[in-house]
Amino acid sequence: MYEGFYNLSSKPYQLSPDPRFFFDSKGHKRALAYLRYGIKQGEGFIIVTGDVGTGKSMLVSTLLGTVEKENVVATQIVTTQLQADDLLKLVAAGYGLAYQRMGKAAIIRNLESFFKSCVEEGKRVLLIVDEAQGLSKRAIEELRMLSNFQMNGRSLVQSFLLGQKEFRATMRSEGFEQLRQRVIAAYHLRPLEEAETRGYIEHRLHTAGWQGDPTFTDQAFSDIYEFTQGVPRRINTLCDRILLFGFLEELHQIGREAVGSVTSDVLEEQGGPIGEVEPMPVQESSTPAPKASKRSKTPAAANPDNGAGERMAAVEESMVSLTNVMREEMALLRKALVGKKQGSEKKKS
Repeated sequence: MYEGFYNLSSKPYQLSPDPRFFFDSKGHKRALAYLRYGIKQGEGFIIVTGDVGTGKSMLVSTLLGTVEKENVVATQIVTTQLQADDLLKLVAAGYGLAYQRMGKAAIIRNLESFFKSCVEEGKRVLLIVDEAQGLSKRAIEELRMLSNFQMNGRSLVQSFLLGQKEFRATMRSEGFEQLRQRVIAAYHLRPLEEAETRGYIEHRLHTAGWQGDPTFTDQAFSDIYEFTQGVPRRINTLCDRILLFGFLEELHQIGREAVGSVTSDVLEEQGGPIGEVEPMPVQESSTPAPKASKRSKTPAAANPDNGAGERMAAVEESMVSLTNVMREEMALLRKALVGKKQGSEKKKS
């Protein structure tokens, strides 16, 4: 909609990860280096953690885009409270292997045979597990078990575990000593700094064909950072709304007033009251549930977040949860359709 008004070749702030828009901030560049290092090692576990929306999925998309020509057989699975047996089925499905109506032992044999065939062809096998914080202890143990597969002293599969920050606590807990010993690199992805946030916004605009229209004032960049706290997904969501607002208002310069109008709308949609401080609104300060939050009387500059970051994180987590539920429903539907098709074929034969 606004792309034509601003002469952009594509939407700069889409939520789905696109490697073209990868921004090599200090943290993201370092995390990507760890991932590439792990691929060269060809064994063990690489762990990348970070809060919701910090760019873990973008890292994976960027990595896979660079290793396709390096004889790497990779699959990415998204886990949501999976048990051990379900995890193995998901891994098998990710590599295109049969798993329906098969026992655990048969699935494991199929996986080992597939891994060996890949290695014999000179390929490396990479397993990427997203949302690893949702794995049960037994499921994590199954991943460790897969890492035991070897041929001629060489590991057959390497695992990358991506998860939210609570996964770090899981890894430090009792019972994961053997897995910790196999971690060859770990990195915690943090939000962007203020200067990086501006660079991120401009980078995505340039990638989408931006020719300087609209311009952003220094204060607009600052206010965007204060509202999003440097979390890339929040930045994408907010900036997409800002450009839409600019199109509707026929703006060619995005200033503090435009950012304030959009953030006010966002907070109203989330159901949170908004303070009356011009030009950036003051929100209620967040307090741990179940205590009721109190209206802040502090100017926005003295309290940059004002609870907005936590509210946005809560909404984003709900969106992630809904997306995962939809994935599960689609998986069940596919499973039912495949079963029905196989049943029909048997009757015909």
